[in-house]
Amino acid sequence: MRSDPAGRPSAAASPQPSPAPRREPVAVEVGELAHLLSHAERRLVRRLNSVLAEVGCTLEQWRVLSAVGDGAGHPMTEIADHALMPAPSLTKLVDAMVADNLVYRRPDPGDRRRVLLQLAARGRTLHRRAARRLAEDAPRLSPPAGGLAAEGDTAGDSELASLVQALDQLTAALGRRGPLSG
Repeated sequence: MRSDPAGRPSAAASPQPSPAPRREPVAVEVGELAHLLSHAERRLVRRLNSVLAEVGCTLEQWRVLSAVGDGAGHPMTEIADHALMPAPSLTKLVDAMVADNLVYRRPDPGDRRRVLLQLAARGRTLHRRAARRLAEDAPRLSPPAGGLAAEGDTAGDSELASLVQALDQLTAALGRRGPLSG
């Protein structure tokens, strides 16, 4: 060990900080994230379809009902975005929902060329039943805290809320970028 004339260790004698551990490229992490999100989405959709089928509703119908469930009329473009459906597919679904008296179309008072979709009384009833059934099933969707959370455990609810917030932020960030930006 080197020392200066006063006997103190010199800078040369100080241990050098060890280099930071090398991380895998970010592309691998993003690829893993995409895989996990796809896997989780498939399982969640299967679960939601199963729960909603118990009350006679499909996931696509649920998305439309939940988009217009606030009682305000909504344009089809807004509903298509919320329901994650292309406009032609949404139109066919809404036509069937109108025929089943779940929703109805009315002219937009601000722009008579557009129509707004509203809940019909029968749709409101289905929306309430489906919402209640999904709420009953929600504890099964909460990740267990430490793997041991009991039903009604708020730690699992908190983790689910954090996950929803993180996914919302990720979705917003991805929406701000163009298809080729990084």
